[in-house]
Formats: sequence, C-alpha cells, structure tokens
Amino acid sequence: MHRFGQGGYSGYLRLISYLIDLSILNTLAILFFLKAVDPIIFVPITIISWIILSLFSNFYEVYRYTREITIVALIFRQMALFGMFVFAFSGLNHELNIHPYTVLKYVLTAFTFISLFKFSLYYLLQKYRTALGGNYRVTVILGRNKQTTALENFFNQNPEYGYKHKKTFNLKDKNSFDLNECFQFILKERIDEIYCSISELSNSQMDKVISFADNNLKILKFLPDNKDIYSKKLKYEYYDYIPILSLRDIPLEDSVNQFFKRAFDILFSSFVIIFILSWLTPIVAIFIKLESKGPVFFKQSRNGFNYKEFDCYKFRSMTPNKDAHLYQATRGDQRVTKIGKFIRKTSIDELPQFYNVLFGDMSVVGPRPHMVSHTNMYAKKIDKFMVRHFVKPGITGLAQISGFRGEVETDKDIIGRVKYDIFYIENWSLLLDLKIIIQTFINTIKGEEKAY
Repeated sequence: MHRFGQGGYSGYLRLISYLIDLSILNTLAILFFLKAVDPIIFVPITIISWIILSLFSNFYEVYRYTREITIVALIFRQMALFGMFVFAFSGLNHELNIHPYTVLKYVLTAFTFISLFKFSLYYLLQKYRTALGGNYRVTVILGRNKQTTALENFFNQNPEYGYKHKKTFNLKDKNSFDLNECFQFILKERIDEIYCSISELSNSQMDKVISFADNNLKILKFLPDNKDIYSKKLKYEYYDYIPILSLRDIPLEDSVNQFFKRAFDILFSSFVIIFILSWLTPIVAIFIKLESKGPVFFKQSRNGFNYKEFDCYKFRSMTPNKDAHLYQATRGDQRVTKIGKFIRKTSIDELPQFYNVLFGDMSVVGPRPHMVSHTNMYAKKIDKFMVRHFVKPGITGLAQISGFRGEVETDKDIIGRVKYDIFYIENWSLLLDLKIIIQTFINTIKGEEKAY
C-alpha cells in the first residue's frame, strides 16, 4: 500500500470529482428545469449518461503530468457530448416543452462551474506538492544517458508535478551495478515508479525488471532511445492478427479532422477578408503606390501540401527586383521600402495570404511555406525537412511563435523550425491552432525581433 502523500489517493480524488461534477449538473438541472422535469427521472439518467460519456471521452484521465491544454480539450469534448445528450433528452420528451436556449444555457453554465472546479483542483494539487511535499511519487531511473538525465532534471526542477527522485543507476558500470542490489534499494526506499532506458537494458534484464515490478506492485515505465524506432510517435494497427507499427500518425489524415480544420479556415479567412482586408487593402495600396512603382500585391511560388507549388500572395514590401524570388529579406535590407518596413514589422504584409487560405492552398495555421529555391536546398541538407509537406502550409505556425520566425541565418534556425513543425503535424488539434493564433496576435502586438 502507498503511504499518505505518495499519490495513493488518486482514486479518491477521481471519485470526489465525479461526485462534485454530478452535484453541479443535477443542482443546475433542477434550477433550470424545475417545473418541466421530474428530478426522480432526470437525475439517475444524468448520472448514468455522464459516467458513460466520461468513460468514452476520458474526461477524468487527468494526471500530474497532464498539460492544461489537454484538460481544456477534455472539457470541450465532454461538453459537446453531454450537450448532445441533453438536447436529445429534450427532443425525445418534447411534451416537457424545454426551449433549446434553456438547454444551451444550462450546459454552458454547468461546464463553467465544472471547469472552475477541475482547474482549481489541478492547481491546488500542484501547490500542495510544492508547498507541503504531499501527493508525491518516489522514483528511480535505470540507465544513465542523455534521455534519463533530462528526465532526472525534470523530476528535480518541477516539484509541482509531485515526483521525488531518489537515484539514477548507471548500467554501463558493469563492476558496480547489480540488478538484485537495485531491487533491494527499490524495496528499502519504498520506490513508487521505476523508469528504464530501453537502449541500456538487455532482454534478460528487461524480463527481470518486469517480473520484479509485477510481483512488488511497482509502476514500470520505459524511456525510448532517440536513435531507436521506439522514440517515434507510432500508430499501432492489426492486419488480421498481425501487429503493424506505422512510423507516423498524422491527425489531419482523418477526414473528420480535415473537415473541421477546413471549416475553421474558411470561416476565419472569410472574417479577415470581409472585416479587415476590405477596408485595409485600399489604404495599404495607396501608400505602396505613393512610395514606389509596381504592383500592390507580390506573388511568389512556394511549395505546399504534397510538395505542390502554388502562388503565395503578400502586400509588396520591396522595390521590384530580380532577386525577390531567390533571397529572403535580411536585417537592414535595402530592397525594403519605408511602408514595407512598417507592414513587415506589423505582419500586415502577410494578410493577403488569407485569400490563399480561402482558395484552399494554405491553412491559417501550419508550417510556413518556403520559396521553391529554398525548399529544394533545405530538402537536400536538412533531415526530415520534407515531412512539413504532409499538411497544408500556414500563415502562422508553432515554429513561428516559438522563436523561429523570419530569416534563416544558420542551419540551427531551420532545424528548430522543422522540429516544431513536425511536432505540430503529429499533435494537431483545433485547440492547438487557437493557441497558436492567439500567441501570434500577442507577439504581433508586442513586436518581434526578427520581423523585418
């Protein structure tokens, strides 16, 4: 059994969460539907449906290492499912004459209170772990390398997650390392979780560790080696009874996700075109024309989804020149006009790309497209660069809000950009898109060093 303060009461916390959430739902239901609905009928149905829906949506699968954005996603998913249930209930019982607006108000109010409780509990537990040292897990790591050192630092530098790291065993030192002594240490120190480096354990050692963990009720987790296939985000499938691992699972290959992303792109780009570009374009055009001769819009071929070329539109920020399609703008670039400096600094020059979004060549959020000449160059020298073309390019992206915007000065810049782009591709969600859009807007207001 776990001692008090070592995380052994997570099950009770989940039960308490269920009880409080159901209390909120049923109390508000009585208040909203007091005259229409018999509580004796509605309350049991609500409890059963809520439990079933929460199991389906993993609403209570929140752990000490769960990120806030994941919690938000869980809340929205559960709200959508429960909202559909309540609307279905009111539709099937139309004689109750429950107005749809009342249902909507009930669902939104209930989830406002549930969200407040969920985040309050999340942050209170973090505070409890940090200030009082409770609700913690004691850990050891088997294997010393770059990955395990990073994990050890994570445990030591983030007390709010509630991990107390006891020891990292160096498996490479064959003279001093003994697996049985390691097991004795784990039992003596009452370790809760064992983390193993896959690359440093032999098959026989792995079997012994698994057997020990099973027989002593210890949680066992494995760290992949970056050089191995296990470090990838793999998709596990069965062909008949044959297990198959796919190297990369891309959420946007799912037709439902494609629909929602495209719908969002159309709505968002239409809003910008109608309410911003409709009046801003003539003003910007006048300033561009007053300063230099040439077109208002700058058109440039770039590589998009599946490496297909398309014409990317921008407000012209440079004097017309033959090198525009070959070289990026650099700090202090003499080709940039005075109005060009302003619209580049404020990212106004990028706004015409919302037409590209509406036409379907781009998305609001995604990997930034490069000039064709640069794409060909980076494809040859930067590992995994072409992975970026599995999805549509975007006006803004995770790499841009993470410090990899603008001019590529060194290979480190493009490598960092590719890393963030691949993370985005493998972990896409509408909430992530919204987060990137909001952060882009904040960065634009604050001003960015590489916006030149």
